[in-house]
Amino acid sequence: MADKFTIAGLELKSRLIVGTGKYNSFDIMHKALDASGSDMVTVAVRRVNLTDRSEESLLDYIDQDRFALLPNTAGCYTVEDAVRCARLGREAGLSELVKLEVIGDEKTLFPDNEALLEATRILVKEGFAVLPYTNDDPIMCKKLEEAGAAAVMPLGAPIGSGLGIQNPNNLRIILETVSVPVVVDAGVGTASDATIAMELGVDGVLMNTGIAAAKDPVAVSYTHLTL
Repeated sequence: MADKFTIAGLELKSRLIVGTGKYNSFDIMHKALDASGSDMVTVAVRRVNLTDRSEESLLDYIDQDRFALLPNTAGCYTVEDAVRCARLGREAGLSELVKLEVIGDEKTLFPDNEALLEATRILVKEGFAVLPYTNDDPIMCKKLEEAGAAAVMPLGAPIGSGLGIQNPNNLRIILETVSVPVVVDAGVGTASDATIAMELGVDGVLMNTGIAAAKDPVAVSYTHLTL
């Protein structure tokens, strides 16, 4: 494909980023990743065994020669926890990229944007390429860009909801407001949802639950191959 997707200096052929959580087994995850055509997968630092590499790990099922790793700070509710998690991922050799999550509400998993902005500033100063997961708020996305974020990742709908793009106008405004890549993260449940996001002009889409929780994750993953 002539079309390329560049994020934090990394050139990708696919505009689809795939998650590695919620699969019934590592084997199914491996097959779904392979079918997706994606070049980047996100992994929760807290799910990776960083102490005993002799034990089975989800990293054993990811071809790191093919996929770029995007560690994430899923499960972190404070600035301190998120920063510590990002540092652990880098020290373990995962990547200097980080999908930064600072959750503000346990039920909805909406981000704490105030804490997210603070954590972004800290990690950017430490040399991380930060991709913050945020609300679809144009003002916050601009602040994150000004803080040094390598991209912004506004939600399309609540995490795991599969509701699709709820506020297309907000995404349009974000695209007009920031100059860094915009990747829709959360709520994209189907291939048609991903298509809507791309038609709005976003640079990429991250999907996890929509693939991993499907009856046939491999088949669903394959339908996103053209992104």
